[in-house]
Amino acid sequence: MTPDLDSLDHAILTHLQDDARTIAETIGAKVGLSAAAVQRRIKRLRETGVIAREVAVLDPAALGLPMTFIVMVEMERERLEVLDAFRQQVLDDAHVQQCYYVTGTADFVLVVTCRDMLDFEAFTHRMFFDNENIRHFTTSVAMERVKVGLTLPLHD
Repeated sequence: MTPDLDSLDHAILTHLQDDARTIAETIGAKVGLSAAAVQRRIKRLRETGVIAREVAVLDPAALGLPMTFIVMVEMERERLEVLDAFRQQVLDDAHVQQCYYVTGTADFVLVVTCRDMLDFEAFTHRMFFDNENIRHFTTSVAMERVKVGLTLPLHD
């Protein structure tokens, strides 16, 4: 069930999406609420799952992971246990930044970050070549990170 959100909730979430470290006093001054009211709303947004996580966003290139790959994965069979096993494999691999179960010719789309092509080759061996349930995968190499983010458009 989606919690009822008003324009103040949206304004608070907009500020938090920009910088989750923004203090309640600063947000309150911008949206017209007291710091205590902002804190109560943030607490409710966390408890209801609207705020799922608060994390640091790292620059992969600064950490030696400059290459991003978009991988389309086609499964051999679409049995529940096969899909669940692949989902778990994806969840367990830190190189996979995002994974989507999709419609169309591919079953999954992965966004993968690696140091270099050798690192990606090792990833493909453990993720795809060693998995008899993978029929086919295709890879595109990202040339430029034009936009990366998880911020959502918030409107009343």
